[in-house]
Amino acid sequence: MGESYQIRLSTDDLPRKWYNILPDLPEPLPPPIGDEQLQRLPELMIGKCLEQEMSQENWIDIPDGVLELYERAGRPRPLFRARALERAIGTPARMYYKSEFYSPTGSHKVNTALAQAYYAKEQGIERLTTETGAGQWGTALSYACAMVGLKCTIYWVRAVYRWKKARRNLMNLFGAQVFASPSPNTKVGKELYDKNPEHPGSLSIAISEGLEDAQDPKAAYSLGSVLNHVLMHQTIIGLETQKQFEKAGDYPDIMISCLGGGSNFGGFVLPFVGEVLKKGKKIKFIAAQSKAAPNLQGEYKYDYADHGEITPQLKMYTLGHQTEFPPIRGDGLRYHGCSPIISLLRKHGYIDTIAYPQDEKYVFEMAELFTRTEGFLPAPESAYSIACAIDEAHRCKKTGEAKVIAFNVSGHGFMDMVGYDEVLGLSDRSPLREMAK
Repeated sequence: MGESYQIRLSTDDLPRKWYNILPDLPEPLPPPIGDEQLQRLPELMIGKCLEQEMSQENWIDIPDGVLELYERAGRPRPLFRARALERAIGTPARMYYKSEFYSPTGSHKVNTALAQAYYAKEQGIERLTTETGAGQWGTALSYACAMVGLKCTIYWVRAVYRWKKARRNLMNLFGAQVFASPSPNTKVGKELYDKNPEHPGSLSIAISEGLEDAQDPKAAYSLGSVLNHVLMHQTIIGLETQKQFEKAGDYPDIMISCLGGGSNFGGFVLPFVGEVLKKGKKIKFIAAQSKAAPNLQGEYKYDYADHGEITPQLKMYTLGHQTEFPPIRGDGLRYHGCSPIISLLRKHGYIDTIAYPQDEKYVFEMAELFTRTEGFLPAPESAYSIACAIDEAHRCKKTGEAKVIAFNVSGHGFMDMVGYDEVLGLSDRSPLREMAK
């Protein structure tokens, strides 16, 4: 059949355990601090997730019920060889990308959403509350709650809530209640809303609202990034990718993904980081970010995960939990802090980072090149991963090195065309518009 373009796994190859990197870290993860906030967490969050959060077990069994949900959601997902993109660049590098856009909601976020909803249902919880930035997490949790029979309430950063009407409609279709944040529904939200009803919001504000709403005894709060149990659930991505590289007879020299809080980046790279730490493998890991909120270039210190200081303080790279960041189209990258695990690895020199200009023109142009060559439309956040992979491929072209570059395309952009149009001026390319000129 000629050149192979994808490496597939069967459902029998689906990993049966999540990888927990905590026991393998170069030093123990600094514990969260804040007695009052820590005491409150068991009342607000899913019990099984809190139990997994500080587990020192290397491997955590995936329940049969979650494996069934994963299979229903289309796992395992293909790993693609980007041969057309390689030819367009003229690089000697071999480029591979993981297709997390093949999920029912269009992103990797379902991997932890399904696990958390499953555990919540087992615990007798009736409703999950959460925040969302770009909307991918809110959509994923809406879907997961529908799959297991839970109610869902979402606080969505207002700046994005306004322009992603189609994604909001999809959340509603799954049965979720969706509110623009800051909202008048919570104490934290109302204080900001009363001062400015047009406040663009931020992920840290929306987190505070989701946590406050979870004080309802029949509800629990569900987080889509940052914490260990979330990244651990996402390691299903990297574990599949390891099997696929083994099947392809290849191995990555460079691994890349976009990074906001750290869930898709961690899920993709952490199983490979484990091989670097335990087996001495040599891989360069790069987190692609926006200059609007380059949290991995911030300060490594204790900080709150939310605006209202409801969460414990976490040791992480942070830009400050009450910092206001300018809206961008890749809004999933607009968060003040990075996962404590990724932050610790960054501190020890295992993670590199690059931040792209706030206007997003370059990253969207690289997404357009990817779309024209590989045929898949990436989410705005995934455009950063693609841009970084293309930059690395150009470096290989200059040096003549045939490196293996692996990158995660964490979601699709079918509901993000307004953003692409505004940045790239797609409507202005219309033949009718050109004729009118």
